[in-house]
Amino acid sequence: MDSKKRNSTEAEGSKERGLVHVWQAGSCLVTPERLPGWGGKTVLQAALGVKHGVLLTEDGEVYSFGTLPWRSEPAEICLSSPILENALVGQYVVTVAAGSFHNGAVTESGVVYMWGENSAGQCAVANQQYVPEPNPVSISDSETSPLLAVRILQLACGEEHTLALSISREIWAWGTGCQLGLITTTFPVTKPQKVEHLAGRVVLQVACGAFHSLALVQCLPSQDLKPVPERCNQCSQLLITMTDKEDHVIISDSHCCPLGVTLSESQAENQASTAISPSTETLDSQGEVFENTLVQNELPVATELNVGNVQTTSSPQDVMGTAEISSARNIPSYPDTQAVNEYVQKLSDHLIRENSENGEKPVPSQPLIEEAIPNLHSLPTTSTSALNSLVVSCASAVGVRVAATYEAGALSLKKVMNFYSTVPCEPGAQAGSGPIGPEGLKDSREEQVKQESMQGKKSSSLVDIREEESEGGSRRLSLPGLLSQVSPRLLRKAARVKTRTVVLTPTYSGEADALLPSLRTEVWTWGKGKEGQLGHGDVLPRLQPLCVKCLDGKEVIHLEAGGYHSLALTAKSQVYSWGSNTFGQLGHSDFPTTVPRLAKINSEHGVWSIAAGLDYSLFLVDTEDFQPGLYYSGRQDPTEGDSLAENHSGTKAPVLLSCSKLGYISRVAAGKDSYLALVDKNIMGYIASLHELATTERRFYSKLSDIKSQILRPLLSLENLGTASTVQLLQEVASRFSKLCYLIGQHGTSLGIFLHGIKEARSLVILKHASLFLDSYTEYCTSMTNFLVMGGFQLLAKPAFDFLNKNQELLQDLADVNDENTQLMEILNTLFFLPIRRLHNYAKVLLKLATCFEVTSPEYQKLQDSSSCYESLALHLGRKRKEAEYTLGFWKTFPGKMTDSLRKPERRLLCESSNRALSLQHAGRFSVNWFILFNDALVHAQFSTHHVFPLATLWAEPLSEEAGGVNGLKITTPEEQFTLISSTPQEKTKWLRAISQAVDQALRGMSDLPPYGSGSNIQRQEPPISRSAKYTFYKDPRLKDATYDGRWLSGKPHGRGVLKWPDGKMYSGMFRNGLEDGYGEYRIPNKALNKEDHYVGHWKEGKMCGQGVFSYASGEVFEGCFQDNMRHGHGLLRSGKLTSSSPSMFIGQWVMDKKAGYGVFDDITRGEKYMGMWQDDVCQGNGVVVTQFGLYYEGNFQLNKMMGNGVLLSEDDTIYEGEFSDDWTLSGKGTLTMPNGDYIEGYFSGEWGSGIKITGTYFKPSLYESDKDRPKVFRKLGNLAVPADEKWKAVFDECWHQLGCENPGQGEVWKAWDNIAVALTTNRRQHRDSPEILSRSQTQTLESLEFIPQHVGAFSVEKYDDIRKYLIKACDTPLHPLGRLVETLVAVYRMTYVGVGANRRLLQEAVKEIKSYLKRIFQLVRFLFPELPEEGSTIPLSAPLPNERKSFCTAKSDSRSESPEPGYVVTGSGLLLPVLLPRLYPPLFMLYALENDREEDVYWECVLRLNKQPDIALLGFLGVQRKFWPVTLSILGETKKVLPTTKDACFASAVECLQQISTTFTPSDKLKVIQQTFEEISQSVLASLQEDFLWSMDDLFPVFLYVVLRARIRNLGSEVHLIEDLMDPYLQHGEQGIMFTTLKACYYQIQREKLN
Repeated sequence: MDSKKRNSTEAEGSKERGLVHVWQAGSCLVTPERLPGWGGKTVLQAALGVKHGVLLTEDGEVYSFGTLPWRSEPAEICLSSPILENALVGQYVVTVAAGSFHNGAVTESGVVYMWGENSAGQCAVANQQYVPEPNPVSISDSETSPLLAVRILQLACGEEHTLALSISREIWAWGTGCQLGLITTTFPVTKPQKVEHLAGRVVLQVACGAFHSLALVQCLPSQDLKPVPERCNQCSQLLITMTDKEDHVIISDSHCCPLGVTLSESQAENQASTAISPSTETLDSQGEVFENTLVQNELPVATELNVGNVQTTSSPQDVMGTAEISSARNIPSYPDTQAVNEYVQKLSDHLIRENSENGEKPVPSQPLIEEAIPNLHSLPTTSTSALNSLVVSCASAVGVRVAATYEAGALSLKKVMNFYSTVPCEPGAQAGSGPIGPEGLKDSREEQVKQESMQGKKSSSLVDIREEESEGGSRRLSLPGLLSQVSPRLLRKAARVKTRTVVLTPTYSGEADALLPSLRTEVWTWGKGKEGQLGHGDVLPRLQPLCVKCLDGKEVIHLEAGGYHSLALTAKSQVYSWGSNTFGQLGHSDFPTTVPRLAKINSEHGVWSIAAGLDYSLFLVDTEDFQPGLYYSGRQDPTEGDSLAENHSGTKAPVLLSCSKLGYISRVAAGKDSYLALVDKNIMGYIASLHELATTERRFYSKLSDIKSQILRPLLSLENLGTASTVQLLQEVASRFSKLCYLIGQHGTSLGIFLHGIKEARSLVILKHASLFLDSYTEYCTSMTNFLVMGGFQLLAKPAFDFLNKNQELLQDLADVNDENTQLMEILNTLFFLPIRRLHNYAKVLLKLATCFEVTSPEYQKLQDSSSCYESLALHLGRKRKEAEYTLGFWKTFPGKMTDSLRKPERRLLCESSNRALSLQHAGRFSVNWFILFNDALVHAQFSTHHVFPLATLWAEPLSEEAGGVNGLKITTPEEQFTLISSTPQEKTKWLRAISQAVDQALRGMSDLPPYGSGSNIQRQEPPISRSAKYTFYKDPRLKDATYDGRWLSGKPHGRGVLKWPDGKMYSGMFRNGLEDGYGEYRIPNKALNKEDHYVGHWKEGKMCGQGVFSYASGEVFEGCFQDNMRHGHGLLRSGKLTSSSPSMFIGQWVMDKKAGYGVFDDITRGEKYMGMWQDDVCQGNGVVVTQFGLYYEGNFQLNKMMGNGVLLSEDDTIYEGEFSDDWTLSGKGTLTMPNGDYIEGYFSGEWGSGIKITGTYFKPSLYESDKDRPKVFRKLGNLAVPADEKWKAVFDECWHQLGCENPGQGEVWKAWDNIAVALTTNRRQHRDSPEILSRSQTQTLESLEFIPQHVGAFSVEKYDDIRKYLIKACDTPLHPLGRLVETLVAVYRMTYVGVGANRRLLQEAVKEIKSYLKRIFQLVRFLFPELPEEGSTIPLSAPLPNERKSFCTAKSDSRSESPEPGYVVTGSGLLLPVLLPRLYPPLFMLYALENDREEDVYWECVLRLNKQPDIALLGFLGVQRKFWPVTLSILGETKKVLPTTKDACFASAVECLQQISTTFTPSDKLKVIQQTFEEISQSVLASLQEDFLWSMDDLFPVFLYVVLRARIRNLGSEVHLIEDLMDPYLQHGEQGIMFTTLKACYYQIQREKLN
């Protein structure tokens, strides 16, 4: 081997790891030997059975050695050297296990292989004695479909059973016996089954003894604990009763059900076991109070007693077979009652003696009675009164102080006795004859106890209730921390008992629990329990897992099961053991125990690894030099000279084996006759450093636990600690301390696991998850320095000081302070800042580990970095502590009201000017100015006042020399500006630097976090001028008490922010130089209406200005322009909902918050619409009113009323022209004309529609007169309305303003284009912030609008086209000023002419309005594109149009140039109608349809009548010449003859073409349709005539008439009038004009056909 040792070239010497050393059990003195025949492979894990063993090597191979009777080759049945298991070659095995005679292995992918003895099915193979080779076991979960293979993490093997722990943390079992924990009676179980009893719980580890099983289970989160039932399931009586005595309260839960239903045995023994299991709560359990509280008053003790017991009732119930109970009785019982009496006598003497020695001190360590009686079942069971008298005698002996304690003990004893006496009782025997009340119950129970004792039934058990005296001193009977689990009724009653309970169980961070092993664990056991190896306080078997209650809260981290005993290792490096102790294998006194007890290892150091053999135990212990020591406890084989060979003896106490020469043991394994250790050689100190890290971490955890349980917990449970704030700070410290403590415990545990494994430095948690540690340490130190700043432990009240003074030695001990004269405060500070020292240790050990690697290796780099990280945090926290002490010094130096008000836990002093180094410029001679700079504020203190300036909103800059400020500093805050003058330039620099750094730190908000890594270490020279911060104004009249949160620039809100006033007002949006400016949202609560006013829109210099939407609390909504917080410009006001009292809508111009100028008001309730002029919110000037009943008025208005001249038309064409005095009220001179032409002139008075008085002349004009006369009135309509060009001026003005022109057409074009670009960009940016996302096409439109059409040279058709395309795009998006204008115009137009406004009298107005729009928009377009020629001018064609076509009325084929227009005529309508008209078409066409209603009815009737004719008849009727009649028709490619019956077939293409007139919008498009129809007619006639010809109008008209009839266009009249009104004037005399005239003639002709 020595030669091998030398050739390790690697830094870590991997060849020298995992060396196997074997001892023979029972002979502690023999030195170990190397495993014979074993090469140098590194062994990671070994497992031993009775006569064999398996080894797992680093590369995942498995070797077996020893006696292997299952192997088929006889030569290999008893091996001297290990042999490779070939069946597993190629599978990477991660863990192995060995039972008594069988083995298991788990591969990397979670597959289990079993081999060896299989007589009990323990290898999961049916009907096979041996399994010679490793054989895969299929484990699948039947609950999942499809069946999923279960992946396994860990295996444990017993003698006849195997347990597997799956990756989902559930247990699977196979083999034979109750130790499987399955609900089955058919054995062997060869198909793995899930242990349902623990399903859903997180199992952390399993272990198997010969015939029992153990599982380590994570505790449920606290909220999952089920409440204890208040009442009995059977008889509904309270389970818990309370009795008030004069000086104490007894809570009893010894409920006995009168219905005679005995507790099932399991329940009984369960309750019993938990009642007696000595609550070996060491100091860390959930929250004890210490012995001095026992003395202060007895009350809490008695009360708290049963809290522990109450909890036990909720433990899981087991179903037990009766067969196993009898075995319990056969165990010889311990000595008789007399022995007990003597013992008790002795005990009370001992107590008296001790009490007198201690004088008046509190009783520190008398064992309570519960521990004192060795064998409970042999108590005098004559009656409970005997017990009571025993208590009384004890009480008189020791004095009242302990009486309560005894009473408590006695109570649980009494309870235990009762349960024990009832276990063997037959069902029904309990039905007492006494009255069923609490008293009756008691009697019947006593009666029963007497009967039981007479029958002499003894129920014996190996219960051992003695507890180590050392623990007895600080033990209690109950735990206030568990009060939370008691029934609420009980809590209400127990509330009288005043004990402050602070639960110090840490708030577990999920993160740490996910990365590190949990310490909140429970131990569950099941299987055979004859030797007490289950730990439930009895010797009964368990078919299903049951929780060992007294290990709750013990932080068990690992379980081992020997043949008939069990071991549990805790995070505090202690071992609890229970079960068979024949050879002292439990590591404590020489009798067995059925409940866990602490093993006594003769070493003050902790145990970190354990192994359990058949009848012995191994303990791996930390030592001074970090090299683990191995202790052996158990069977001792007799020496050679011993005559009786059978007489095996055991160790009295664990023996240390001499193994220091071997190296560093990393794990041990135990079998029957031999045990082995895996040893690492310490090359380059790598292994030693790892052990040092682990050992020191575990010791540190023990120390923190001691501080927590011996100092913090008792301190926090004192009655009067000090002020509420002090207690809160201390509790904060305590909870952070607990959290850190828990993390360290977890880390210590994980390091133990790490040492069992491959030991790769890079997988150390402290490296991989450094932030977890750094954060926990930082959090703790922050809370500790906060506590210190406020005064620390000095703040505590007297009781606390008494407690601390009394424990000064303990404190000194814990804090490692040796000097006797050290002050208490100093000791406490040292003690609570120990964690900082621990960080230095981390850094040191990590550095040591780094030196074991090459400098260039990544491991070296990582370790080096982490080391410096921990070191820098330690230094940083050290500095924080100094800062805290400096600050504390400052508070002590300057006591007073002012400084008290400034004192806050998080606040630290940076510098202050009490040395007069800083003064205020222009301060008076006698004024005192004292500046104090804290880490969060600059304080300016004067005689009696002081002001605090938060640093986040403080700007400091040095004043230049020229400014006359010698050594001046200019300080800017949101509401103040002042200059500080320092005494020297050095002072100026110091203060400037201090302020800048403090501001920077305050802005980063990381004042407590150290710079992890090196990156963020760089200090900025000065904090940014622009920053985000929160500030509350205190002085500014407008903003007083308002809070602003957002961006700042040099002391002013600037950028995005939110401003909230205390009365609920809120502005959120953009700011500029301290004022609202840009886009923002504003809310003002309206107290009266309990709603809020809400404005969203643009602001300027703190006022609403520009476009916005204001929703009033009253329900009104205004959308439009604002100026100086007022409605000004164009806007729409909606009042009320349609259902509310007065819904109305106004759209129009506003001036200074009032309606003024042109506007449309829709009064929805009255069904009236007013379109006209306004002034000061009232109708004033010319206007038009239409009503839903068809009345039409135009004329003068004054103060909202019709006053002055006007014209009134009713639906039936009755007209009144004359004077009005009020709405619809005629008054004065006028003329009334009837529909038939008769009229009356004279004086009228009265309201229209309700009788009018007339004084005047009636005229009946002759027919010829009326024809001239009637149109006169209709011609007049519109004269008194507002001229079209006067309408919507505000809308156009706004657009001009947006382009940067004061008045229409006055301004610079380049400026206008700049404004358009700005508008587009800002609108886009605003859209980006708004929830609606622009569609892709909109985004493309916006992008294309960024290119402005440029024109150089002569203007041409192409350039005209560019402009047209640009306009179409611009009008497509409301983000462009022109698009916005068009959108607004469309809105106002629809608002005017829809609903009540759809009145046929308004048609002319509507047409005029459109023409006016075109004119005004064209002006805008000409302004933007100055090269565009004016209206009506012609653009020459750059080349003749390519489409040569036959001219319509000539036979020649010639180019376009001969038609009337020699080029392209520019008109506003030609350019803009295609954009505008489609949007306005519906309301406009509706008006045309209403206006032409009557004539269209006539036309339509004719169309329907004439269309009944077949084609030939119709052609004949219309007088079409025969030569134009089609003879044959080509339908779908077939030629068919035209028959007399043929219908709708002739000229079909022309008919189809003409029908498209209804689908077009603009006159020019409609004209094109007509032109195309003519061409289609020509084509079909040419096709049939086969010759050129020239149309004459007489020939053409009838054919066209036929086409129009067959086209059946419903609203042809409206189409005709629309084209006539809106077509370009220059077209009237051209070809299209003639064609249009033809169509018009057809329309009128059809109406007259009727007369024919």
